[in-house]
Amino acid sequence: MKLSSVDRTITVESATVDLGEILPEYVRKNVLQVAGKYFGRLNAGTVYFKKEGITYYCTVNMQMGALRMMSGEAKNKDIYAAFNSALNKVAKQLRRAKRALRDNKAERTDKDVVLREGLRPSRRAEDEAGALSI
Repeated sequence: MKLSSVDRTITVESATVDLGEILPEYVRKNVLQVAGKYFGRLNAGTVYFKKEGITYYCTVNMQMGALRMMSGEAKNKDIYAAFNSALNKVAKQLRRAKRALRDNKAERTDKDVVLREGLRPSRRAEDEAGALSI
């Protein structure tokens, strides 16, 4: 799922960290993989890195289709681990949103009635039980 127009919507930025060439490529590849796994339509994605002391902070924002913006933040001493942790948080939100949309179906009331009737003893069984006790 490599689209050139999609790469332009994934922004990888940092004010305090030199990202090089490999990290932005790695970020774009993984964001596209998560987007393709859950909804397949990425409107916009932003990944921001910052460093305070020896700790890297990563913020991942993804907008999928008509859903609200999903965000995940993480910190770690390794910049790749910080990114993976933040992306996993966003993936969890997307997974839950997809499950909520998929499970948002009307409940069958006729099925519930049949199940409840199966749990109650029938009148015939009650009559037979009464006849045995006499």
